[in-house]
Amino acid sequence: MGLFSSAADQAKRAVAEAALAYVPRGQVIGVGTGSTANFFIDMLGDLRQQIVGAVASSEATAQRLKKVGIEVLDLNSVNDLPVYVDGADEISPDLHLIKGGGGALTREKIVAAVARQFVCIADESKCVDILGRFPLPVEVIPMARAYVARELVRLGGAPDLRIGVTTDNGNCILDVHGLEILNPIEMEREINQITGVVTVGLFARRPANVALIGGANGVRRLEARA
Repeated sequence: MGLFSSAADQAKRAVAEAALAYVPRGQVIGVGTGSTANFFIDMLGDLRQQIVGAVASSEATAQRLKKVGIEVLDLNSVNDLPVYVDGADEISPDLHLIKGGGGALTREKIVAAVARQFVCIADESKCVDILGRFPLPVEVIPMARAYVARELVRLGGAPDLRIGVTTDNGNCILDVHGLEILNPIEMEREINQITGVVTVGLFARRPANVALIGGANGVRRLEARA
């Protein structure tokens, strides 16, 4: 187990380092949430004099950015965001993603929507042919939880409330098991239209532009299909 963890961490460090090449100097960047993003943040601290600041996708990320000396900016005060760097829980060949294992899916999706380029960093265990093996997170307004859960069952999923978790936005998360997501764009649209859903952790309408995947043979770069 220790060897596996060490190999995974090495892959995460490698892709985090590779992502530094996408950081434009003298500008503001978007930074994601999670274990791989944390490696990126720690390395980004060495460039703190070369960037204006960062927009954080979660309170946890904001605190980590501040700890390494990077100014955290409100997205509403930023006119241009050239790049957003974040991890993923699953990545398809089309660079469609499942995100939200860390609970920050809504803010992650907002920052990704604003950014001109989305660079996804992950280890090779996150690559799948069809999304859905990882439970799909859905952020839900608390009073709508039971209704949304029934609607997700109607779509073929088995939703579980993530116990003890309240998002930075004050909402709850349903993790939907048992889905085989053959049409991620359509499923993203359908789930987002359920009343009470804040957002779903499918990043298909706005996929990653580039994925940096770390493995035993180093880092490989994938680009979204035209």
